[in-house]
Amino acid sequence: MATKIRLQRHGRKGYAFYSIVIADVRAPRDGKFIEKIGTYNPNTNPATVDLKFDRALDWVLKGAQPTDTVRNILSREGIYMKKHLLGGVTKGAFGEAEAETKFEAWKNNKQSGLETLKAKEVEAKKAEAKARLEAEKKVNEEKAKALAEKKAAEEAAKAAAEAPAEAPAEEATEAPATEVAAE
Repeated sequence: MATKIRLQRHGRKGYAFYSIVIADVRAPRDGKFIEKIGTYNPNTNPATVDLKFDRALDWVLKGAQPTDTVRNILSREGIYMKKHLLGGVTKGAFGEAEAETKFEAWKNNKQSGLETLKAKEVEAKKAEAKARLEAEKKVNEEKAKALAEKKAAEEAAKAAAEAPAEAPAEEATEAPATEVAAE
């Protein structure tokens, strides 16, 4: 019986969620399967993969053929690296302990690379937020400056309007006083 490692679709329209299953080649995509070995959620950033590593490795060693997407997932998770190292142990190129240390070194290297990538992403988001804040401060300063100029212009206009209005009133009050003094 030929077996495939494939994705089985779940979730609503536009928000797919997949189970990674071992199925007979003749079975339909969402049909009967032999074993569920993990899940794959492409909706998160980065995509979330929950995989039973030992079972997936066992099925790959037995000859189960993965689909293209599943092959990429298994490769990223290290299944094919482990298979390659176990092939070297079988051929006598190195011992099982050495293969395990090589696999752990590969895994740690990959994890450090992912952490570096995440740190760069966080720094980029902080820099973007800082740039937005600086731009907003600049715009607010310009608005405050324009508002201050407008208020100063209004005050000047108001002072100019009050000054001529007060001058004739003073002359009017002084004029009768001089006339009264003349009589």
